[in-house]
Amino acid sequence: MVEPQPPNLQFLTWEEAAEVDKALLTSAEKFSTRIAIYALRVLKAIAQQDKITIEAVTPEQVQAWIENDPTIQQQVDLDTHFERFFSRLVVSSLKPLKQIALDHHTSIADLTVPLVVQGFERQSKVRPE
Repeated sequence: MVEPQPPNLQFLTWEEAAEVDKALLTSAEKFSTRIAIYALRVLKAIAQQDKITIEAVTPEQVQAWIENDPTIQQQVDLDTHFERFFSRLVVSSLKPLKQIALDHHTSIADLTVPLVVQGFERQSKVRPE
């Protein structure tokens, strides 16, 4: 079972938010990037706590983490539907994170915020207008 995380875990730091805001992305792409950065942090924390790889983290572990995340609880008036929806967003962030890691010849665990932002910018340029 996932324990509540320490109170210093933030949704995004000011620096991370600024990194996303300066990216050449649409509002929707910036939202996805922010979710991916949060997801990366959550996945790393769960993997470290449970001594598993990020790829082995289950959707149930993510949902339990989000249900106990004081940052989310403080920022959003949650209901059970939001928690499930947000958990799915975090889990779905694994796909672009895997691609970004592959593009940079590294593991998901070694991704950084700048690499994630660059990955979303690269994906944005590839998509047809």
